[in-house]
Amino acid sequence: MLEQVKALVREVARREVTPRFLKVTHSHKPDGSLFTEADAATQAALEAGLPRIKDVPVLGEEMTEQQQRDAWEAGRDGLWCVDPIDGTSNFVAGVPYFAISVAYLYKGERQLGVVYDPVADEMFTAERGRGAHLNGTPLPLRQPVSELRRALAGVEMKRIDRELAGRLASWPPYASQRNFGASTLDWCYTAAGRFDVYLHGGQKLWDYAAGALILEEAGGRLACLTGSFDIASVWERSVVASVRPDLFEQWRDWLKAAGA
Repeated sequence: MLEQVKALVREVARREVTPRFLKVTHSHKPDGSLFTEADAATQAALEAGLPRIKDVPVLGEEMTEQQQRDAWEAGRDGLWCVDPIDGTSNFVAGVPYFAISVAYLYKGERQLGVVYDPVADEMFTAERGRGAHLNGTPLPLRQPVSELRRALAGVEMKRIDRELAGRLASWPPYASQRNFGASTLDWCYTAAGRFDVYLHGGQKLWDYAAGALILEEAGGRLACLTGSFDIASVWERSVVASVRPDLFEQWRDWLKAAGA
């Protein structure tokens, strides 16, 4: 099934996403986020193609909230979860950091994940119990540093508590910080060891469904700011993560001490 999903995602990216990069018009959704014809076309193509691989419901970012909840309820015995273009703002602005994300879940558990960056032609993949890979190479690509004070952190400041954001900005425990604007790729960069540690204040199901599995299968650790990752609301979860378990412990302990 993984090979079929990879082939479908690559073909959809070639047909619907890449030709529109730097050319697409956009509008705004009711919540203020950007939406393009590429998002709609990509989701439609995945909604059509994925059930041919496994005939179960598809839950996508561009559905209404009611459609998403209906798909979740109908998909206990198998569910595709899709983010057609994560990083739409980057896509519209011409910033080459966006991805297509597809996950397969069974009884709510992540079983398969594919995140594809079509600009870099990087395909991150994982299957439960079979490890994680980037274009066939096992993850992580490098081991993160051993000390938090030397770490390069992926931190999304916008959705975390203002007091914590201020402390991270003024007295960071790490050496350097990045935020590129595509959560699905952030997970993969953490799994690859490109980010030593990762923090995000609130992700939707389609933001984390594939990426969390890729990190887990790379040997990483993950949690929410409030505790265990998988006991939080399925619809929105904060993220604390690292592919290196001892560094994850340092990062989580610092956040706890900071009152997060």
